[in-house]
Amino acid sequence: MKVSELSRRTGVQVPLIKYYLREGMLPPGRATAANQADYGEDHVRRLRLIRTLIGTRGLSAGATKEVLDAITAGQEDLHQVLGIVLGVRPAKGTDLEPTPDAAPEASDSAPEGLAEARSLIGAMGWDVSPGNPATRTVAEVLAALDHLGAGIDWRSLLPYARLADDMAELDLRQLDGEGDPLAQAERAVLVTVLLEPALLALRRLAQEDKSSRLFGGVRAAGTDEA
Repeated sequence: MKVSELSRRTGVQVPLIKYYLREGMLPPGRATAANQADYGEDHVRRLRLIRTLIGTRGLSAGATKEVLDAITAGQEDLHQVLGIVLGVRPAKGTDLEPTPDAAPEASDSAPEGLAEARSLIGAMGWDVSPGNPATRTVAEVLAALDHLGAGIDWRSLLPYARLADDMAELDLRQLDGEGDPLAQAERAVLVTVLLEPALLALRRLAQEDKSSRLFGGVRAAGTDEA
């Protein structure tokens, strides 16, 4: 297909496609004339992945290029591809790379709840990277809950962790079977990034339903008595 068709298929404007080509984020097409080239389905997939990494993940163009280079270099290592997409094993020098101030392992910046977060991870038997930013998130939430006197510690999160473990199993089953690194990366973005808002929305819907079933009748009865 010509660049105009590539633009129509992906929704990316031609000048932006040419920018991605110049920057090496998009591989060149097959030359058909001095200033013309044909593009294939791999270009369509890569363009969609670029736009998702920039638009949804919020990466800069430079960081996106390094992530794409790392994905290509990863060959068929699906674990590495998934880690790159999640920001756990970023390409060197990208803005996904953990800094000393952000690394959960850094002794001078470790969040208060880090020990509790590690206890939760250990209780689940999870094998996770020390630099996984999700560890810090869990630690900070646990510390905040402790400060509020909520009576919620890492043991209280175990049922949620088990549910998360089941969801992760479903996620990874959807990634299995993809052999091409670019297809793996695209699928990983779809499952791990784009699906997250839908999962949160489903939880909200379920919460309203359970609230109605558990508490709606009580409120209604109280209103009738009044």
